[in-house]
Amino acid sequence: MAVAWPYASGPRHIGHVAGFGVPSDIFARYQRLRGARVLMVSGTDEHGTPILVAADREGISPREIADRYNAVIADDLQKLGLSYDLFTRTTTLNHARVVQDVFRTLYEKGYLLRQTQQGAFSAATGRALPDRYIEGTCPHCGSTGARGDQCDNCGQILDPVDLIEPRSRIDGQPPIFRESEHFLLDLPAFAGALTEWLESKTEWRSNVRRFSLNMVAELRPRAVTRDIDWGIHIPLPEFAVRDDKLIYVWFDAVIGYLSASVEWGRDRGEPESWRAWWQNPEASHFYFMGKDNIIFHSVIWPSMLMGYGSGGELGGGPPNLPLVLPENVVSSEFLTMEGQKFSSSRGIVIEVRDFLERYDPDSLRYYLTAAGPETQDTDFTWAEFIRRNNDELVATWGNLVHRTLTIAKKHFGEVPQPGALSERDQELVSAVEAGFDSVAQLLEAARFKAALAEVMALAAGVNQYLTENEPWRLVTTDRDRSATVLYVALRCIDNLKLLLLPFLPFSCQKLHLMLGHEGVIAPMPVKVTVAADGDPHPVLTGDYATPGVSWMTTHLAPGQQLGEPAPLFRKLDPELAQVELARMAPPPD
Repeated sequence: MAVAWPYASGPRHIGHVAGFGVPSDIFARYQRLRGARVLMVSGTDEHGTPILVAADREGISPREIADRYNAVIADDLQKLGLSYDLFTRTTTLNHARVVQDVFRTLYEKGYLLRQTQQGAFSAATGRALPDRYIEGTCPHCGSTGARGDQCDNCGQILDPVDLIEPRSRIDGQPPIFRESEHFLLDLPAFAGALTEWLESKTEWRSNVRRFSLNMVAELRPRAVTRDIDWGIHIPLPEFAVRDDKLIYVWFDAVIGYLSASVEWGRDRGEPESWRAWWQNPEASHFYFMGKDNIIFHSVIWPSMLMGYGSGGELGGGPPNLPLVLPENVVSSEFLTMEGQKFSSSRGIVIEVRDFLERYDPDSLRYYLTAAGPETQDTDFTWAEFIRRNNDELVATWGNLVHRTLTIAKKHFGEVPQPGALSERDQELVSAVEAGFDSVAQLLEAARFKAALAEVMALAAGVNQYLTENEPWRLVTTDRDRSATVLYVALRCIDNLKLLLLPFLPFSCQKLHLMLGHEGVIAPMPVKVTVAADGDPHPVLTGDYATPGVSWMTTHLAPGQQLGEPAPLFRKLDPELAQVELARMAPPPD
């Protein structure tokens, strides 16, 4: 599993993790439960001009900026429970070696062209500007918010020189264009193979597949180097000591999926183990990102993989098979906030770390899945977040768990011994247990919103069953029937716990213990320092094996001692919406 690399120029906001973070972890946790071997990798993207801009603004080195935000971002993702096998960074020696190997191999095979082209530079500093730091009017659709690499309105691939009235996002000034020699990836050379491959991906989200095919129809060479002094050196003799022309950040970032897999194997003392994931035709690669990164993952990176093939210093060893192409590119749309686009500079932002200081991670995970931008742009509002937390998490699932466990613990102290199940009892149990198949089908198709809705509908059904049977009343009039009703409810809750585990790992772990079970069913990532190749750096990793727990119906044993019941979620005061909006308000003049 390849998860988009968050850029280390500042803290990430909830719109970022709505695209790459929460969906990827849901998928990874589900796949592990069903018994699949999973390798989930990513890290912080730490090269390029934005890092330099942030460093200049603070008067410190680019490395200091990268170190700071690598730590902040990794801490946020750890607190959100994202179960990376390796979350690393692009400033490692390992990553540089892998990037240079891919560059060299593509160059030797003739897929990197040397051409002179117009480059954009800051009028104030003379420094090269990244494509995404230039905005203007799209020459194709007239949108005024087009970037120098792509227009989000019509989807056209652009170069900064294409824009009408271009301006720098850094200082608002028009850039200076001048000629400079660069290496360009010969994307048109892969057009035929890309078209055939993309047309076969009928299971992809329609917007991703359609967008990608449209892009292939208009491919042109794309620069993989930039006039910049912060990045990875070009691995050719004439550039070995030059610090003024380096590899472009987008090129090195997508190679990070491969380099992180290599690093993961070396950290485990199994340096060739990456091949089982990258040179194995049976391996399935799923990529997770926001829609502004689709082209890099569905067109450009597959072209690089096709060009690299089974060659290179890294890939040339046994089994000498080509690198695996993406199985699916799972892209989410944009999340806006209170009707406006996220903007740190204008205070329209909710940083992940700030959110998690005040609210539970499962509440955020739930909202971003149930109401997030899976297939269309959606708007985050504080009022809707609080409503969903209270009306769905607390009132439906949390209430079901708390009242069932409270009654069972108070009157029986254990999972009650049931009598014969009635037809209604058995229908409910069967409906919940059938969820393992229906929810799995939705998760396999990356339909996370529909999968979560399916589980919550099952929980609502169990709630209705309790309301119909009133075990709190039966316990004084028909204790045996009360025991049966509570057993049925607890058995359903035990199954729902596993169905919800990929979505709500923190609260499902708490529930697991309250039901009287032992052990960890929702392993969390840990932060450690690795020192492979004498290059110490912090990473997120973890052991996510859960012996005895899998994606299948559970068998809650009568007589099992129950733990102490406690609320799974906090009910939030609706007035908090105004409090949070006030935090966002700009300071008075």
